Amino acid sequence: MGFFDRLKKGLTKTRDNLTSKIEKIVLGYADIDDDLLDEIEETLIMADVGVDTTEKLMTAVRKGIKRKEINGPEDLVPYLEKQIAAILTRDAADDAMHMAAEGPTVMLVIGVNGAGKTTTIGKLAAYYKAQGKSVMLAAADTFRAAAIDQLQVWGDRTGVPVIRHQEGSDPAAVAFDAVKAAKARGIDLLIVDTAGRLQTKANLMQELEKINRVIGREIKDAPHETLLVLDATTGQNAVSQAKLFTKAAPITGVVLTKLDGTAKGGVVIGIKDQLAMPVKWIGVGEQVDDLRPFNAEEYARALFSKEKSR
Repeated sequence: MGFFDRLKKGLTKTRDNLTSKIEKIVLGYADIDDDLLDEIEETLIMADVGVDTTEKLMTAVRKGIKRKEINGPEDLVPYLEKQIAAILTRDAADDAMHMAAEGPTVMLVIGVNGAGKTTTIGKLAAYYKAQGKSVMLAAADTFRAAAIDQLQVWGDRTGVPVIRHQEGSDPAAVAFDAVKAAKARGIDLLIVDTAGRLQTKANLMQELEKINRVIGREIKDAPHETLLVLDATTGQNAVSQAKLFTKAAPITGVVLTKLDGTAKGGVVIGIKDQLAMPVKWIGVGEQVDDLRPFNAEEYARALFSKEKSR
């Protein structure tokens, strides 16, 4: 099964909860009325598209009706598809990863515990190693011994070196040693894990700022990417987390995990619209190669696909 087919399969619950549901609603109406529009609005909100984005989409629909671009219920789904695709593909060039022109590219990975942060790092390491790049990992989540050990397991599994200190060590010191090692060994990509303690926002903010300063002093323009890992199954809570984390670090993009296990994949639309934040990676399964770079057009096509996944 190719990745697009896996994406379609992974979005089955979201499609059933969003696009397929709207298609079924529309079939029950001969004409467009307030009840029909209310049902569509409710469906968008229930699929975790978000209240603000839903209002924007419904405003566009009402304008489409006024301009005679929508003449009957059968025109609603294609019109919504076009509007959603436009949100997803807006500024699509920003969704691409930024790599350093020379020397190590440094990627800082942040997110709450349980979002799949360490697993994401392991999958990123495997992805870039398969691309022929040399990769190193830094276990700067020193708050939990389990996080250090888990990252080491991924390092062993992917054949990638891991720079680690003891539990409770200064995370910035781990980052510093990792940057020095990456430069000395001519590593292409250094991925830095960080602690996921959102409840202690002040500490987290100070810690991330310190890591950023240390990395930036050693490598110009680093970190080149600061990726926020969000669990798609949390829906609009993921958007709230993103808003909080933007206060702690200059986030360059989002990694959305567990899309295959949720009906809340509409959250991607909300993130792109409400936060104007690039979605750089999506995860649609537990396999190593089920984390892939986000392709907005592909996602829109899979979301509205009527073909069954092979």
